[in-house]
Amino acid sequence: MRPSPYERHRELLQEAVRALAAGECRRPFTEATGQDAADAGMRSTRTAGKVFGSLLGRPFDLDQPGELGRVATESSPYGTGTHGTGTNGTGTYGMGIGYPRCDPAALVAAAGRAAAGWRAAGPYQRAGLAVEILRRLNTRSHELALAVHHTTGQPPEAAFRAAGPRAQDRALEAVAHAFAESARVPADLSWESPRRSGRPPEMRGTCTLVPRGVSLLIGCPDYPLWNGYPGLFASLVTGNPVIVAPHPRSVLPLAITVRVARQVLAEAGHAPDIVTLAVAEPEERLHRRLATDPAVRIVDFTGSARFADWLEQHARQATVFANRTGLNTVIVDSTENYRGLVRGLARSLCLCSGTFRTTPQNILVPTTGIVTDEGHRSLRDFGADIREAVDRLLGHPARVTRLLGAITGDEVRAALAQAAQYGAVLSASRPLHHPDHPGADLRSPLLVRLGARDERIYAREWPGPVSFLVGTDSTSHSLALFRSTVGRHGAPYAAVHSTDPLVLAVAESAALDAGVHLVQNLADDFPADPSSAGADLPAAGAHFVTGRFRVVRSRRHAEPVAPAAVLAPVLMAKPARVPVPDVGSATELLDV
Repeated sequence: MRPSPYERHRELLQEAVRALAAGECRRPFTEATGQDAADAGMRSTRTAGKVFGSLLGRPFDLDQPGELGRVATESSPYGTGTHGTGTNGTGTYGMGIGYPRCDPAALVAAAGRAAAGWRAAGPYQRAGLAVEILRRLNTRSHELALAVHHTTGQPPEAAFRAAGPRAQDRALEAVAHAFAESARVPADLSWESPRRSGRPPEMRGTCTLVPRGVSLLIGCPDYPLWNGYPGLFASLVTGNPVIVAPHPRSVLPLAITVRVARQVLAEAGHAPDIVTLAVAEPEERLHRRLATDPAVRIVDFTGSARFADWLEQHARQATVFANRTGLNTVIVDSTENYRGLVRGLARSLCLCSGTFRTTPQNILVPTTGIVTDEGHRSLRDFGADIREAVDRLLGHPARVTRLLGAITGDEVRAALAQAAQYGAVLSASRPLHHPDHPGADLRSPLLVRLGARDERIYAREWPGPVSFLVGTDSTSHSLALFRSTVGRHGAPYAAVHSTDPLVLAVAESAALDAGVHLVQNLADDFPADPSSAGADLPAAGAHFVTGRFRVVRSRRHAEPVAPAAVLAPVLMAKPARVPVPDVGSATELLDV
């Protein structure tokens, strides 16, 4: 007899749960692959390229309900060979993949019909199937990386990290979180209640985990899998069907994920409509329509604070998990590794053309300069050293293609042009040549010097490789600006560089108040994610998982025997008319 999905993956699940409880960082998919070998394979794997190429210029079939036609919304900033449909005038090439355009009401209704069976499957089977989906996605890591590379513009190695084993490890951590919380709910209850005359003291009951309902995942354009997997798998394991609505610019990575999930579900005898794909032209505002549907009870979104605020204001029928981007900030006070600090900042400004989650937007430095192991460095010196480090990094074509991503959105081009009009430009954004893709739009990062009074400029979120070197009155002023700007607008990460323990302590306190990940005195390592594969999953704490279900309890007496002393007077007075009460009913004889 074939083992159940849970039995097949029990050891991996249990190990993931144990690692969570111990606070350990385990990356089974990454460790099994070997990241260095995987990155090299990204550049040489022919099979993935053939599979990816076979998707271009063709319909992407999913057999979903309510199909109204086809829609193609993606373009590759690198071109896609003979499969592309030609340039669209902005240096990108249409991929020609026709996704099913389905009636949103039909998708919501189908998800609602599938919900009962998925809830009845229980957390063990759901978690086992989630791991099976991840196992199959893992075998298609290079294909997924190519999809991310061509839809987001990320360089190949970065695309593999954001779509391959590391993203799957992040998803597995979400599965483990959800499974642990689900398994924590006891199926059976037993206790003794205070004895009252004629009532048995022993009680029995059950606990049932009840999912919230239809879940909506709104994809982001830059990291569709890295940011999308946590909400997708947390909802599935807690019993909620999921409608996946990708960003129009980056559909393919999530479409492949949905296809794999539907195949696994169907093979296991479940309705494939537990997971569906929702795609439409941008002007249809599909995300807003689905997010406000009364049947949608969970919304996951990672992206701009503006749309996150809109969701929280308008999708009031749903629990909204909004992971905002924001004002990544670096506070520089002093350092014992000045060259490492400058190199790290330069690399972080370049990495993935400003879309990396730790890319700093605001670098706060006293106008009087900083104390370093190389002596005093003025604000002007600091800016010039960063510019020189950026030029050195991007002086070799191989490093350009490894560090920079191709620009995919007109809003990034507009932001680069607008930001250059403010303050003093320390490092201008200039076009760079891609040796393999001459049509790709690669830009060096823009660094502009501002004063602390220019808060209206640096206290808003800028897309792409736009950063500001902000001169402040002092380090105390820098910390105050950090606390106020990030406190209002949020940020995924912050960094502080100081040899003064008091400065580090105040920065840590401010970061805790703002709920921002903080790294201290990490120079060359700053661009790396300081968290584990998924330690930043629960943007809302444990509520990231527990907010996706409710626990419903049922109570009854252990022995449904009618207490004669209580019922005898009633039965003697009205023997023929009064039925015997069900003493096992919690609603009739218990004070609830």
